[in-house]
Amino acid sequence: MRIIVDANIVFSAILNTNSKIADLLLNSKGVFDFFAPDFLQTELHKYHPKISRISKLSVSEIESVERKITKPIVFMSGIHIHEKEWILAENMVKDIDSKDTPYIAFSLFFKCKIWSGDKALRKGLENKGFKNVLSTEELFDYREKKRKRVSSRQ
Repeated sequence: MRIIVDANIVFSAILNTNSKIADLLLNSKGVFDFFAPDFLQTELHKYHPKISRISKLSVSEIESVERKITKPIVFMSGIHIHEKEWILAENMVKDIDSKDTPYIAFSLFFKCKIWSGDKALRKGLENKGFKNVLSTEELFDYREKKRKRVSSRQ
């Protein structure tokens, strides 16, 4: 299953590498294919000082953790996404958080779901009929069910 990874997911995994979020990113090969807009990498670098303050890690330690956490994510340019998806995405999030436009555009273009911990985004999109946002719990449950099905066949 293809999944678009929202920035808050990556930030959370960097801040807590022992979390369920980090586990999902690092241990879901064969179940999920993770993708993200390439601007997420820029966002991560922009917030290194803040992450450093919160985590008490040095910037070089954060960069090391970031490389590990983002290794399973394929970062893509939005250049090939059609204008109609960008416009629709922008209209969907303009009153929620415009920084989420790329995630919605990618989801629309690739016809896949978004993994986000942003409850306001999820609720706002659901109110507009967009139900392609998954929580960490939903993703975790899906992975575990898939693993059980696979192991029961062996």
